[in-house]
Amino acid sequence: MTEQSVGGCRVNRGGIVSIFVIGLLCIPSLGWAQGRAQAAKELSKAFSEAARTAMPAVVSIKVEKTVTGPVMGMGGPEGFNDPFGQFNDDFLRRFFGGRAPQQRSPRKYHQEGQGSGFIISADGYILTNNHVVGDVDKITVELKDGRTFDNAKLIGTDPDSEVALIKIEGSNFPVLPMGDSGKIEIGDWVIAIGNPFGLSETVTVGVISAVGRSNMHIAAYEDFIQTDAAINPGNSGGPLINLDGEVIGINTAIVSESGGYMGIGFAIPINMARAIGEQLKKSGKVSRGYLGLAAQDVDSDAAQLLGLKEAAGVVVSAVVSGSPAEKADVKVNDVILTLDGKKVQTYDAFRNAVAILPPGRKVRLDVSRGGKALELTATLGERPSALAKQEPASQEPQQALGLEVQDLTKDLADQLHYQAGEGVIVTAVAPDSPAAQKGIEPQDVIVSVNGRNVSTVKEFAAAVKRSAKSGKVLLLVKRGDVSQFVTVSTE
Repeated sequence: MTEQSVGGCRVNRGGIVSIFVIGLLCIPSLGWAQGRAQAAKELSKAFSEAARTAMPAVVSIKVEKTVTGPVMGMGGPEGFNDPFGQFNDDFLRRFFGGRAPQQRSPRKYHQEGQGSGFIISADGYILTNNHVVGDVDKITVELKDGRTFDNAKLIGTDPDSEVALIKIEGSNFPVLPMGDSGKIEIGDWVIAIGNPFGLSETVTVGVISAVGRSNMHIAAYEDFIQTDAAINPGNSGGPLINLDGEVIGINTAIVSESGGYMGIGFAIPINMARAIGEQLKKSGKVSRGYLGLAAQDVDSDAAQLLGLKEAAGVVVSAVVSGSPAEKADVKVNDVILTLDGKKVQTYDAFRNAVAILPPGRKVRLDVSRGGKALELTATLGERPSALAKQEPASQEPQQALGLEVQDLTKDLADQLHYQAGEGVIVTAVAPDSPAAQKGIEPQDVIVSVNGRNVSTVKEFAAAVKRSAKSGKVLLLVKRGDVSQFVTVSTE
């Protein structure tokens, strides 16, 4: 009998058993490799199909403005429309990169910038970023098919969310279908389309790295999708799409030390952008719902002290006098568990959900008050536009005690603009103590301990003593007009 090598296996040409072994060992491995290659081809085809479907509706936006003042050399293709120039914020300088402006002699000068956008209706409405088209003299839109529209109309901008709506005249424009950003999941494939550095019709691919990103200091209302799809200056305002060719976000910012791609980009969820775009289309501005309260996340320590079975919802730290929240009987120490039947996960998410609702809308709040379940109904007011940036930010409760307090007398209260008897005032914080490290300061007022108001040092001491067994205490601390809950160790 003779042997022959076939595909790396030794074949005994005279033996049925040897042929059977080939079938077991060689053919499956070849089939597995072919299967992987086919899966890769199918994925590649999905990318191509999605991009091909979406690209006709993606537009290049060029903007111009004449400014009187010192000439500022921006050192990048974004010109005056460089996003960190719009915000005047060093943090966004890290997002978008660029060199520091070089000041010259004052005179009139012409500035240009560029970005991206996408068509959302056949009659020419286009979503983009506020920092792309905000405060400009002229907007020019160019489509993939080569058509150019000078003097596109700015319908409205919303700096608080970084969304803007513009329009070009015409009909039967290609439209980018909208997906549902509420259904996206971490790990989903996504495609970013835009004009980075002036390179039109650029497609990059990545995954959803995270959802619900906030506290990025990009906009007042933040609920960003994080992606590792390459996003660069000029991508701003372009779409982030799924494999069905549906837009799920507006590319807005990147984290970068160089001004270029470093694997972290942020997009505004399309559900938020769509709702804002509809308001801009209707009235040219955005009206946001307003409850008039401040709150913070409930962690495990706070949940235990508030009598909750689990860390859920947000605990109310302040209620504005005369606000819709006060009229609905919302109290400090209430834990808001649901909004219109939907679970409240974080204060940022709760705040965004309220803000996207129209003023005048009735909302149902399921509340836990001292362990008792309550259902409250509030009628939303209209949020003043500046309030979003002044509202106290949600912070994690502090862990420390290390402080001294005294009664808040009328003289002290008048001097520090508090009300006599509304709490006890912090007079000292031990140097290098946990309290000092976590931010508790002299002149802070402690309003309550474990949900019970305290107006004297004696009441404060007794309340803290009652918490000795648990090893921690929940304080409501007031500084100026801002109130915040702080979980402090008593051990």
